[in-house]
Amino acid sequence: MRLKDKVVVITGGAKGIGAVTATLFGEQGAKVVLVDFDGQAGEAKAKELVEANVEAVFFKTDVSDLASVSETAKQVLAQFEKVDVLINNAGITKDAMLLKLDATDFQQVIDVNLTGVFNCTQAFIPSMLAAGKGKVINTSSVAGVSGNVGQTNYAASKAGIVGMTRTWAKEFGRSGINVNAVAPGFIETEMIHTIPPKILEQIKMMTASPRLGTPLDVANAYLFLASDESDFVNGTVLEVDGAMLK
Repeated sequence: MRLKDKVVVITGGAKGIGAVTATLFGEQGAKVVLVDFDGQAGEAKAKELVEANVEAVFFKTDVSDLASVSETAKQVLAQFEKVDVLINNAGITKDAMLLKLDATDFQQVIDVNLTGVFNCTQAFIPSMLAAGKGKVINTSSVAGVSGNVGQTNYAASKAGIVGMTRTWAKEFGRSGINVNAVAPGFIETEMIHTIPPKILEQIKMMTASPRLGTPLDVANAYLFLASDESDFVNGTVLEVDGAMLK
């Protein structure tokens, strides 16, 4: 097992990519801490993991609220005494073309996607520093690398994550902590359900691997970066997009 007895915190762990990652990590021997704002889905996922003989807990948390994150971190460390891996996977979209983008929607995406990563990393990384090792994995996006029409707020938040990832890799690398990012392309989750089928077909044809990605594609990338196999990988952005034409 590649993650035996490692304590892994997964934000946005109740559904989608986060939930698939939780299952995969549990199969690899991890103790899984689910962090999500959706209490019902979070409790259900934790129950599912426990029934599969995975040590798992759920904490309802608003990652955009530093007080909420700090309280969760306090409870996690009280229960497990350490955190080996933090996956900052939580994210939302509120898409619109720039001239139609509401300022409140812009700020909310920044608060969850970008400030949420800051809040969670600041809360959990001290325990890694105390242990002299740890892995932080941030979820960016191809939109953060190359931009995307109608996603000013989302692209800005995901580009900011790239900058923070590379900065933290330099700040904490000498302390035994690896900080990397994964930049998914178009993945089959609830987030893309608003995209018309015709547009999705066009997206597939813009990809060297002519299909949409799956949550497991991203989870496998997380697994590599969380495992000991990636100990010399630091400050990188791993694009999981099927080689999209940019």
